[in-house]
Amino acid sequence: MYADRDLETLMARYQQGDFSAATALIQRLSPQLHRFFVIQFASRGDADDLLQETWLRIHQARHTYRAGEPVLPWFYAIARHIRVDHYRKASRSKSKEDRLDELPELPAAPEKEAGSTADLEALLATLPQSQREVVEMLKIVGMSLEEVARATSSSVGSVKQKAHRAYEKLRDRMGRPGSLARSAKAPRNG
Repeated sequence: MYADRDLETLMARYQQGDFSAATALIQRLSPQLHRFFVIQFASRGDADDLLQETWLRIHQARHTYRAGEPVLPWFYAIARHIRVDHYRKASRSKSKEDRLDELPELPAAPEKEAGSTADLEALLATLPQSQREVVEMLKIVGMSLEEVARATSSSVGSVKQKAHRAYEKLRDRMGRPGSLARSAKAPRNG
């Protein structure tokens, strides 16, 4: 909670024109916002561009932040909208591209180490986008259910449901006990 209050204080100072507060916000939040984009897109270059776009949009919309409100959901709502806009734009341009008869060979992917970030990204990539972003915000960023609900314009119940379904899918993919498929119990007598 201390960190949240510190972020809110920095944001309030930033709104008042203190650009050292803006620098502090950028330094503290950029790594986790960058991860938010990297998990979705294969290209780190795209993630870099989206992070830059997010900070530009935050700067333009800083006057809309309400002092005293949690700041992380406000930042992540902006980042989420940037990500959706990028996805839509990429989909439109991809549909206009001409297909090649022959695709160029891609270099071999480096081997992944067990427990690496790439493994986590690959595992999360198997989830639907709405479930993936809920898990990212809850488990990677450490936001509360209420903050995730606010950032995704959803209800807390909807966030819980998406998280539960995502956890079940992840358990199934990891082959761990506790999933619905593995923990089916015998019917009760009586």
